[in-house]
Amino acid sequence: MERFAWKATVKEGKLAEYKKRHDNIWPELKQVLKDAGIGNYTIWNVGNELFGYFECDKGVAYAEQHQAASSVVDKWNEYMKDVMVMEMDPETGAQPKMQQVFFLA
Repeated sequence: MERFAWKATVKEGKLAEYKKRHDNIWPELKQVLKDAGIGNYTIWNVGNELFGYFECDKGVAYAEQHQAASSVVDKWNEYMKDVMVMEMDPETGAQPKMQQVFFLA
């Protein structure tokens, strides 16, 4: 199991809408994430900053490839563009990886 973390920004005044959309996340998107081996997925915020964390049973590279190949993920990203800003890694098509600097097991 590998861990993955990402960050993004919610556009000014859009946090409530961001939360609402995640409260009503599409079942087909949930399935894509599960098929990618993603679990224990949480998103946190402080102000307009977002921090996401998930664990990848099939490895980060597999999760990135699976998401990048999904039209559902493409549609979700398009749907979220009006409420958030996330730069995507041009090589993987996924969120840029944050580098782990500490871990307490």
